[in-house]
Order: sequence, then structure tokens, then C-alpha cells
Amino acid sequence: MRMVKLLAGTCAAVLALSGATAWAQVTPDRLLAAGTEAEAGNWLMVHKTYDSNRFSTLNEINASNVAGLRVVTAATIGGTEPGGFGVGSVETTPLADNGFLYVSDPWGTPYKFDVSDGKSAKLVWTCDTGVEKDPTYSVILANRGLALSGKNVITGLGNGHVVACDSETGDVVWDKQVGTNGEGFTAAPLVVGDKILISNSLGDWATRGFLAALKADTGDELWRTYAVPEPGQPGSETWKCDEAGNPDCWKTGGGGMWVTGAYDPATNTTYWGTGNPVPMYDPEYRPGDNLYTNSTLAIDVDTGKLKWHFQYTPGDYMDYDEVGPQLLLDTKINGEDRKVLAHFGRNGIFYDLDRTTGAYIQSGQYVTKLTWTKGIDPKTGMPLEYDPTKSLQTYAMGKIDRAGAKATTCPNIQGGSNFFPTGYNPTLGIAYAVGIEGCSDLSVKTVAPADVVPGQIFIGGAGTNSGVQTGTVNAIDVTTGKQVAQKATPFPMYSGVLATSDLVWAGSLDGTFAAYDAKTLDVKWSMNVGTSFQGSPIAFNAGGKEYIAIVGGGIGIAAFGHPELEGISAANVLWVFGL
Repeated sequence: MRMVKLLAGTCAAVLALSGATAWAQVTPDRLLAAGTEAEAGNWLMVHKTYDSNRFSTLNEINASNVAGLRVVTAATIGGTEPGGFGVGSVETTPLADNGFLYVSDPWGTPYKFDVSDGKSAKLVWTCDTGVEKDPTYSVILANRGLALSGKNVITGLGNGHVVACDSETGDVVWDKQVGTNGEGFTAAPLVVGDKILISNSLGDWATRGFLAALKADTGDELWRTYAVPEPGQPGSETWKCDEAGNPDCWKTGGGGMWVTGAYDPATNTTYWGTGNPVPMYDPEYRPGDNLYTNSTLAIDVDTGKLKWHFQYTPGDYMDYDEVGPQLLLDTKINGEDRKVLAHFGRNGIFYDLDRTTGAYIQSGQYVTKLTWTKGIDPKTGMPLEYDPTKSLQTYAMGKIDRAGAKATTCPNIQGGSNFFPTGYNPTLGIAYAVGIEGCSDLSVKTVAPADVVPGQIFIGGAGTNSGVQTGTVNAIDVTTGKQVAQKATPFPMYSGVLATSDLVWAGSLDGTFAAYDAKTLDVKWSMNVGTSFQGSPIAFNAGGKEYIAIVGGGIGIAAFGHPELEGISAANVLWVFGL
């Protein structure tokens, strides 16, 4: 059986349509209009709009009445099948289209719910992708969302498949094996015109990160761009594999792209963040700056050609991936109109870049404690300790090496902010991110090249929590790069944010979902529903009313040593809130 649904074939679609606004295909024009009044009540792509701002103009629910918010309905989904960690991480963002919600579970399985009556979430279908729920994959058991394209719902799977499910019936339309030899997908696909952009997320599993474009109607591959260049390609000189006696170190070099990028229609450019070089803690295995890891890449959508890059932490050995969302915004900096790419670095620093050229503009620290560098060069944007003449960098927190040197770095190896979707309020000019406050102890464990297997995690050492790990919600003035507000939280924050007119929304690992004042970050409303939040909220309309939705579920590997988090319910639940 490849399908599980309420009714077979067209009966299911008729049932769904009877309670909701007439279904319409999600065309390229609708996606381009995702931020306009015509689509204000929908959430058609993972970050709401191509600029990744996650800003909703709906304001029926606001700071003056949010105290009256309540749970309207809830519905369970799957994905809790046994694995190495018991259950996966529910890191998805729901999609909303005219009274229907589409969500994915940790295996990447899509579900469609009819919530048009504002009272219940009726399961319309579950698309059976055929993924083998093998505990071997439990270490990568996470999925960060779906994409809508025409009449299809697109999902990427950890086993390297990309699957299109019919949005009316839930039947599989096409199924393509895009990733091989350990490559796979956790990031939500991004639909641009007649293309589906999908990225290899599994760089830490001894593969090379890549971004591929598929034909939206068939799934056939059009182009593929790797984050780690082959010998002879631009950037390959920064992989000094011969110095390590390991000339093929680039083949397992990492640079996974496991968070969905942004897109600028004006220049037909897509922007994606890349992960750490692999192995993450042993730079002696792969000397050099290791382009294009830990970078923002600007890529031409038609050709896959790299337009520019900016590398945040060359020769990284602290696991500071820079996969986090790329915020596209137009603002004034020093009185000048600028087209900006803003990014909350996993390394604890907020950056403004020129999104046309990739030039560094400014930056500012947003985590409370940062020890890995003494600062950022105001001219180049590079860490002050960076020495381009050296094959192995030593940053301010000290080196770790095969001789036994150890170090403690702040922020934690998971951030700062990590994959957690960030947001931007264009009215206030404030960018938002949740994150982790704490440090990590690092050490190296030497691995021989013969023991490296694509598809098996390749760490090259250990990064463990150093002391108590807590969290924050952060607000940054994008015109200055400086922090304007910060809210401390007792647990690390994994949920992404939603920005509305005067509120910021995020969930916590302990099951608390909260709305914060958009300027001060004071808590205006909160409720603990008992499921850990690592997914991200959305705002949408159904039946003429505004609702907030978020998916909660398994704690995954994110307990951070807090025993009180370990007993949280493993159920995966779609929650819908309203007035």
C-alpha cells in the first residue's frame, strides 16, 4: 500500500473541498505573490515568502487580544517509529492554502488536513512515500517541511528520494532518486518557477553538500552545484588535501545545505547557507579554508552557477555550520539604501551583507557569551584571528589537535542560532532569532581515510555541552547590526519564529508556546501543551478568521542534559490556536 487516506481517489478530494475554499493550484505567480494581500491568509512556502522573512500581515490576533488565545484543535501525525534515539525531531513548518494545512513528520511523510471550519483538523490523506523506516536513519530522522508546486506536494527524504504527491488525492505522482551514496534531504524544497530546488543535507555523513534543480512536473534533474569543489575548480585550492597525505579529502568534505534558502526574483538569484567542513573537529584531516563550507552562496537559478560567496568561519573546527536562513531585506544603512542579506550566524554573530555582491557591511554579537574570536574585522568581515597564509587556523578559544590539545568554545556547537527559522518585521526594521546560550568542550579523534564511509557520520572528535545550556529570543536592528532586545529562556530554543505586526512567536523544548512583544520581547501570552517544540509556527486564515499553527513532537537529541525534558510526550501533534 502506497496510500493511506480517508476515502479513495476523488471521493477524498470532494470531501475536502466541501468544507473549504475552492482548491486552486499553487502556480509560480501565486508563489511570487505570497507576500501580497491576495495571499495574506495563506502560507505557501516554508518561510512564507521568497525573502525568508516569515512575516505575516494578518493582525486579527495582536498584542491587545492575544491573552485570549486558546487551543482550537489538535491532531496527531506519525513519525514516532522506533529508531536509535527512539523518536525523531519534529522540525517542520506547516503550509496553509485556503483552509488546508500540509505538514510533514520526521520521516518526510506528508499529511493534509482540512481546518476550514475553525473547529477541527480533519485528516484528508497521508501520502505513503514508500520510505523504509529503518532505525539506521534515526540519527538523521528530521524533516523541515514541504513545498507546494502546481497540483503537487513535494517532499525530500533522508534516503535521497524526492517525491511528489497529488495535493487533491495524496497519490504519488512521481518519485526520483536524486541523492545517492549517503546523500539525503531534510530541508524543505523551494519551488521557483518551473523548478524545484532541493539540497543535500547530509554533509556530516561524509558526503558533499549540493543544491540541485529539478523539473517541477517530472522531477528530472536540470543542474547540480556542489558546496565542495572538485580539484581544478575555483575554490579547490583551499582544500589542501595533499598536505594531510589524503588527496581525496574533498570527496567527503561536508558543506551540507540543510536549511531552505531564499530567492530574489529581481536578479533570479537563490541564496543558501552551507554547513561545516567534514570531519567537523579535525582540521588536520582537511587543511585549508575549505571553501565553500560555512558560507552563504548566491546561485543563478537558471544555470546553477555561483555568483558570489561569503565564508563566515574559514577552516572551521567548532562545528559552526552557517546553514541558517538567509533574510533578504531592503533598508537604509548609514543613510544609504541597501539591498541586504541578513544572517544570524551559528557562530553567535549577526551579519549584514550586500546581497548583490556579497560584500560585508557590518555585524554584531547577539549571544551573551562569545569566546571563539575576539571580534570581526570591520573591513573584511573575517574573524580577527584569521590568517590567510595558514593551512590551519587557530581562533581565540584555542586549538584542538591530534596531539591532544582541547578547548572550550562559546557559543555552543549548535549555536547561537542553528537551523531554527529566523524572521524579520519590515515595519519595525527588526530581525528575530531564537537560540542557545552555553559553551562546548572540543577534542579530536583521529580517523583514518580508509575508515570513512559515505552515509556514516564522520565527526573526527567530540563536542560536548560545557555547563548549563539555556536559551534566548533575540531582536536585532538591521540598520545597525546591534541587539535591541533579548529575552532569556530556561531551556535552549529550537523552534523557529513567526513575526506578526506587534508580536513574535516561538515554541520551547519544554512544551511552552509563547507570543512576545515585537519591540521588547516581553511575554504577552504563553501556554504549555506538553509536546516539545522544534518546529516553527505560521499564521493563516480559515473561514475568514486568523489562526496560528505549529507542530510539536519528539525531543530528538535536544535535551541538553536537562532531565526534566527527557520525559516529555513523544507524540507528534499539529496544534491550532485561535481567539
